[in-house]
Parts: sequence; structure tokens; C-alpha cells
Amino acid sequence: MNEIQRAKTILKILNKTYPTIKVPLKSRNVFTLLISVLLSAQCTDINVNNVTKNIYPKYHRPEHFVKLGRKKIERLIKKIGIFRVKAKSIYNLSKILIKEHGGKVPRTFEELERLPGVGHKTASVVMSQGFGFPAFAIDTHIHRLAQRWGLTNGKNVTQTEKDLKKLFPKKNWNKLHLQIIYYGREYCKARDCYGLTCKICTTCYPNRKKPVKTLRA
Repeated sequence: MNEIQRAKTILKILNKTYPTIKVPLKSRNVFTLLISVLLSAQCTDINVNNVTKNIYPKYHRPEHFVKLGRKKIERLIKKIGIFRVKAKSIYNLSKILIKEHGGKVPRTFEELERLPGVGHKTASVVMSQGFGFPAFAIDTHIHRLAQRWGLTNGKNVTQTEKDLKKLFPKKNWNKLHLQIIYYGREYCKARDCYGLTCKICTTCYPNRKKPVKTLRA
């Protein structure tokens, strides 16, 4: 089975396993989606949702966070990892959105990635889940699974993104990003499947005997 055949098999399994999929991060609008994705770095979606459920009913626009100020933002998100760094990014990007974008979240990768604390992965999530633009957000978990499933030999998320975009139709990218994340959490865990037990691994590699070692992004 070559990588094109594996990609088709994987897509079929994922569509059958997750015919519909929910966005794991809760948000009120595109701006709060941006904030939640920024907060999710080195943090679980569950933890982000637990923190933001007490924030977004009252604070959900850039103007709200500028008025709060950095220190108050820190207090609101203190249960999240590296909260001081994230609070600084949230405060500064809120000011930029007001000054340069009329308080709106920009709709291009270039403008998003110029915002404090916003990298390509965060921009990809906002573009796909916020604006419905075809994007394939690659994090370390998807990078690991793509290697394990033989879809890439890339040593970083940039190469993995290029490889996956070549293998899967553009119309599937937005949903596929979430399907892979959910499948990895439920069936192909780093310290559980080892590339040997889940349906995708056993279907794509029926003769595999040894655990798969993957390269870190």
C-alpha cells in the first residue's frame, strides 16, 4: 500500500468513525476563537474551555480586553500554562485589532500571523474554523500521527503540512484536521497504540510488528 492508497483508506476510516465533528474549543465569535486557540498552546482544550466559560459571556471583543488591561487578563487566565506570556499577547493583539483592523479579526494568513502570539498553526485554525477557508492546521499530535501512518517523513510541521495537503483533497482539510485530532486522542494514542493496535494502523500496516518511533516536530 503506497501513501496515496493509505491516505484514501485513512480518510474512509475517519469519515466512518466521525461522520460529523464538533470544534473542541468553545467560542462566541471569531475573535474569541482566536483567543481560545492562542490559549490552547501547551494546554488542553478542556482546560481552555473551563477558563473561558467564565470570560466570554462578559468579555468577547478586543475593546473589552484592552479596557481590562494586562494584569486583569492575567488573573482571568491564571489557570492556563504560561498565562503571563499569553495575557501580554492577548492585550497587544487586541490593541492592534482596534488600531489597524477596526476591531475585526483579519481574514488573511499574512495579517493574522503578524499579530502577537499568533503563529501559522493558530492562523490556520482561525481561517478554517472561523472563516471556512481551506486550511490544514498541523500541530505536534497530527505530525506524530502522519508519521505513524506513513503519510510523511517530514522532520517538522511545515513539511508535514505540505505532504498532507498533497495527499488529501482541499475540500476535506478543515474537517480532516479535527478528525485526526479526535482519532488520535481516542484510538491512536502516543503511549497506547504505538502504531500496532488501532484500525488505521492495522489496516495500513497489517504486518507491522515493532512499535513505531516518530520524530518530534
